Amino acid sequence: MAVIEVKNFKKCFGDKVVHEDVSFYVKKGECLGLVGGSGTGKSVLLRSLIGLEKPDGGTIHINDREVSNLKESDWIDLRKTVAYAFQGGALFDSMTVYQNLAYPLNEHSHLSQSEISTRITSQLNDFGLAGTESLYPSEISGGMQKRVGLARAMMLEPEVILYDEPTAGLDPYNTKRIQELILKLKAKGVTAILVTHDMPTAFAVCDKFAFLKDKVIKEQGTTEQLKNQPNSLIHQFVEGNIL
Repeated sequence: MAVIEVKNFKKCFGDKVVHEDVSFYVKKGECLGLVGGSGTGKSVLLRSLIGLEKPDGGTIHINDREVSNLKESDWIDLRKTVAYAFQGGALFDSMTVYQNLAYPLNEHSHLSQSEISTRITSQLNDFGLAGTESLYPSEISGGMQKRVGLARAMMLEPEVILYDEPTAGLDPYNTKRIQELILKLKAKGVTAILVTHDMPTAFAVCDKFAFLKDKVIKEQGTTEQLKNQPNSLIHQFVEGNIL
């Protein structure tokens, strides 16, 4: 059964049509790589899945629930199960790492401060961030900021996580760490969509791909199907022969 199902999705900004007829689905525990050239609206799709953009047509189902026209109050509940890992980490600069991770729990759970502290300690250990609790975002590296952002996204133990360029600007070491974290979350059954231009990471963590071009998804298939087909759009994209 599909955890996420998008059918005939359309999105416009004024007279500019970004998506005309986009359809795809993601099953439980799968990671879908949503790829394509810059400006094709990959992040717009992610934002629509979390209610930050409103579709102009089509439907979005998450766990069999149609979410296209939800009220903001309903989105608040849904965002407890669908997390968004923003490209830059989107940490609160005025909060420490501990306070950043505690924020979603203070806002959306009934855990005691002792329980919150235990969960944060465990999460920081899992993400290789032990000892950073009292540091501010400006005091840690870009790679660590991304890991903190990902750790915060997972604090409410969501069923779905949407990754927006999680490895952009990272060195090979930190890119590898992010790959390992995504695979670890997959192993726990977390369903995911990965938007990225980092194709080595996409091939390392994704089960299948959807290729966006000219306002529609031009190609879909499993990782192995597309990786090993020289004429596939994915293969041409990797080789730099197509935008």
